[in-house]
Amino acid sequence: MTKINNIFLKKKILIYGLGKSGISTYNFLRHKAKVNLFDDNPQNNLRFHKKNLSFTKILKCDFDFIIISPGIDFSKCKLSKYLKQNSSKVYTDLDVFYSFFGNDSITITGTNGKSTTAKLLYDVLRDQKKDARLVGNIGYPILSEKKIINKTFFVIEASSYQLEYSKIFKSKYSAILNITPDHIERHKNFKNYVEAKFRLLDSQTSQSLGFVKINDPVIIKKLRSKKYKQRIIKIDTSLQPPIFKKIKNKYFMSSGNRENLIFVLKICQILNLNNKKLLRTINKFKGLKYRQQIIFDNNYLTIINDSKSTSMASSENLLKNLKNVYWILCGIPKKGDKFNLTKFQCKNFNSYIFGKYQIEFSKNLKNKLTIKKFKNLKDTLNQIFLEIKYNKVKKNTILFSPAGASFDNFKNFEDRGLYFNKIIKKYLNANR
Repeated sequence: MTKINNIFLKKKILIYGLGKSGISTYNFLRHKAKVNLFDDNPQNNLRFHKKNLSFTKILKCDFDFIIISPGIDFSKCKLSKYLKQNSSKVYTDLDVFYSFFGNDSITITGTNGKSTTAKLLYDVLRDQKKDARLVGNIGYPILSEKKIINKTFFVIEASSYQLEYSKIFKSKYSAILNITPDHIERHKNFKNYVEAKFRLLDSQTSQSLGFVKINDPVIIKKLRSKKYKQRIIKIDTSLQPPIFKKIKNKYFMSSGNRENLIFVLKICQILNLNNKKLLRTINKFKGLKYRQQIIFDNNYLTIINDSKSTSMASSENLLKNLKNVYWILCGIPKKGDKFNLTKFQCKNFNSYIFGKYQIEFSKNLKNKLTIKKFKNLKDTLNQIFLEIKYNKVKKNTILFSPAGASFDNFKNFEDRGLYFNKIIKKYLNANR
């Protein structure tokens, strides 16, 4: 555990944003500092009315620090002008964690595969009897963890939003899995997005280790622009280690998940973990819900729920390894997103689009594969199952990989994934 001069203790702090991370930050700091709260949603403010300040009172206050939730966008929130005027005071829950603990951690970022890589590494460490904690963007706030000791090891999934706002957070081990255009509506341009990701390496010390994908042109270009203090381990994800011959888990059939696994294997090698236990963990790994999750599989049909996919790049990683695919898209497409597979690579699948953004998706897929449009998911599946019934193909795959954000009709990708599972279950039960 690294000793840190604590900068938050007994200070006047505003916590802005009362989602999971904001509430956990409040519970952690409430007896360690003078804390006030604010949220753009009036309903959230009512829950902590005794600690909440009004908008007008905040503008008159001089806080030592502002702990901001990652989901808050400086340019679109109620305190936009105030935050810009006090940007030097803006920190995150990752900063608070590092200030109080400074435990060893492996922090994982990238455009795609963060959650899967973090969860797999966490499972590996737990199976090797390590006191590991899985936290961050994966849904478990880091400041909600209890009974932290010197040997506690944190596996942190970090988004570009968290990294963009963090100022003092450092990670002994850091991994950038890949970088493709994403969240441009928030970061304004691709350069800013790349800069946010690389804050993870920029903050490391000479005793740290950074793991990066050598096959990624964006990452390599950025590495060449600066000399880093720490050791940078460049991972060639096109080379499969010998252990792959012993892996029977279908979850790692996609190129994306194989790349995630290669990162985990390299990190485990550095951490000197037991290979036999490691292989057992890999072969029993079931992944996370709605991330390339196989929800039905028999000799004739495989159904994959990949609701987590919110970009074309994410869906492409899975499509590359599949044949006879009925690909379902929906949601809000990302600004500047592109479908990069060739027409030749698309010969084994058709696309089925429902929702408000059919025109945008169609433009992206035009001249590469067959496109069919529907009002809703039920109509989409009715058509797909009808086609499967009359197509004389031995094995088909229904892939729900939306390639768009879920907020048009759903709370989040989990809500969307759960809805898909329910519809599929009803359909399969009705056709037994």
